[in-house]
Amino acid sequence: MNIHMTSSGKKLITVIPGDGIGPECIDSALRLIEATGAPVEWEVREAGASVFKKGLETGVPPETIESISKTRVVLKGPLETPVGYGEKSANVTLRKLFETYGNIRPVREMPGVPTPYSGRGIDLVVVRENVEDLYAGIEHMQTPGVAQCLKLISRKGCEKVVRLAFEFARAEGRTKVHCATKSNIMKFTEGMLKRTFEAIAPEYPDIEAAHIIVDNCAHQLVKRPEQFDVIVTTNMNGDILSDLTSALIGGLGFAPSANIGNEVAIFEAVHGSAPKYAGKNVINPTAVILSAVMMLRHIGEFEAAALIENAIIVTLEEGKVRTGDVVGYDRGNTTSEYTDEIIRNLGRKPTQTFVRDYKPIRLPEVSPDPVTVRPNIRRVVGVDIFVESELLPEPLGHLLESLAEDSALKLKMISNRGTKVYPPTGAITDVVDHYRCRFVARDAGTELTDAQIMELLQRVASRVRWMHLEKLQEFDGEMGFTKAQGED
Repeated sequence: MNIHMTSSGKKLITVIPGDGIGPECIDSALRLIEATGAPVEWEVREAGASVFKKGLETGVPPETIESISKTRVVLKGPLETPVGYGEKSANVTLRKLFETYGNIRPVREMPGVPTPYSGRGIDLVVVRENVEDLYAGIEHMQTPGVAQCLKLISRKGCEKVVRLAFEFARAEGRTKVHCATKSNIMKFTEGMLKRTFEAIAPEYPDIEAAHIIVDNCAHQLVKRPEQFDVIVTTNMNGDILSDLTSALIGGLGFAPSANIGNEVAIFEAVHGSAPKYAGKNVINPTAVILSAVMMLRHIGEFEAAALIENAIIVTLEEGKVRTGDVVGYDRGNTTSEYTDEIIRNLGRKPTQTFVRDYKPIRLPEVSPDPVTVRPNIRRVVGVDIFVESELLPEPLGHLLESLAEDSALKLKMISNRGTKVYPPTGAITDVVDHYRCRFVARDAGTELTDAQIMELLQRVASRVRWMHLEKLQEFDGEMGFTKAQGED
């Protein structure tokens, strides 16, 4: 990654103060960095609520995009995201625009921060895929009462985040990487990450690799969190697990993160904008400060990063100055007082707390080729037509069978929310007006043409409202589709 240098020989960083408590936290981080004497300069830009209010639906204005394209490194405060209506999340927009494919979220037990897990030695990292999965944000209302969200997982995306997890483990001297998926249920999407992890793990013989089902991972994180070192997982799983892990060590006020890409890196706290605390000078800025520490390491300023990390830990060890989230807002010190105390402790080292020896991360090499998997043989063997109908399964099945008569395809089954409802199985299944109707080639072993599929679709459309079509494909003789619950 190329770091932009100013005419004075300093490294230029884009700073987005953010919304709510963001400006206060960012101010603390900038004061600390400047106190170390690190050779950096700031280019302040906006995103989030102020931009949404101007009518820009992405929440990220062109001048901010221009700045990031130039500096390649961002330190940002939390951004407000509209809930349940039109605009996109500005956070997600930034991650996608600059392909920051890996989200690194470390958590560690902090001295002087009492939790039910104090003394257990929690020190782990969640590496979350950051641009795919349900966060692709591809949603449709397929009927007035049924919504769909597409879960997109690519082999290329999985390779990048898996390699990042192993490289991060090496950079921090860690010895074990868990891959957490729900591949027992979502065998193609979540299974993609599991298969990729198992294919790449042998390239890192110095690191122990293990797969774990994500719900068991959540269970084990609460039961025995000290067993984990690095956890790599998909986007939604990572979002949930990383919030869980931050609660183990005292809350989101101590949870930094880095959004890593091969061209751009964005550093931010895990927590949100907490508007009820905004402007009160009471918030804990540690998460943003630690995010700034991760940023300093990323740009090669390891000495400044160590100065700040050590000073934070010394401050927490001594416990003379603590924020309200730790001791109660009626007794806690202000954000400014806490920051001043960390600055006073610059140059000191902890006496009771282990601090890692950090090395640069070797980022995965990424091919520009959009195709990473090329089967030798592929074949279309059927089609799923998703329809909206007020009919019950049996009359709908009879209607579709008659419509497909004498065509190249025949109706195999109908499912409703993933469960086979036609031909009837004897099960008691509630239904909605959203059906998946699976048609397969009448002559097994033949490949269907687009013309044959479109002819069938026209027949179905003459009597039933359809909204979605999915080809059923085989790749190198393996089915590229799952069966419904109860389908033979």
